[in-house]
Amino acid sequence: MLKTVVVVGIPGVGKSTVLSIAVKILVEKGYTVKLVNFGDYMLSYLKKLGETDARDQIRRLRLATQLVAQEAAAKAIRRDLEALSGDRSVGIVDTHAVIRTSLGYWPGLPLAVLGELRPSVIVVIEASPEEVLERQRRDVSRYRKDLMSIEFVEELLQINRYYAIASSVISGAALRFIRNSEGLAERAAEELVKVVEEI
Repeated sequence: MLKTVVVVGIPGVGKSTVLSIAVKILVEKGYTVKLVNFGDYMLSYLKKLGETDARDQIRRLRLATQLVAQEAAAKAIRRDLEALSGDRSVGIVDTHAVIRTSLGYWPGLPLAVLGELRPSVIVVIEASPEEVLERQRRDVSRYRKDLMSIEFVEELLQINRYYAIASSVISGAALRFIRNSEGLAERAAEELVKVVEEI
């Protein structure tokens, strides 16, 4: 039976690092793992429509456009995950519980998306506001200047928790919080692996 794990976290918590280590460990343990990035699926869909060609521009699009793209991405991800077979198959979805837009906060996991993804567990990767801010400053590959203040990071971490809790309630998925402290990504990855093994 396919295990589906949705992993969320605000930019700068080190989610990508934790996931890459966790996937390696799971594969070494004999799991078949498919790691998908929700934003990549949205971008692919939006590129076909001619809406945007940059990940960091997605949250600046009209909300109606984002909603349609979210649903299309979730359906495509579900199709790809369903292609996995075997008792030790794991689909991991790297995404966001909340997105900051010009109109306010927008759910990264609305009802239609959760209905498609059908997660067994939602895992929230977290770090201290200071660690998040420093990691954002070091990441020159993404445009996040509008996210770079300690006050905003503190607020976003809290709101991310609220949205993840709501997603758990709506979907019936278990909810787990994992701390990714600086220099301890392997420990966080091992905790994520244990979550997968317990599903």
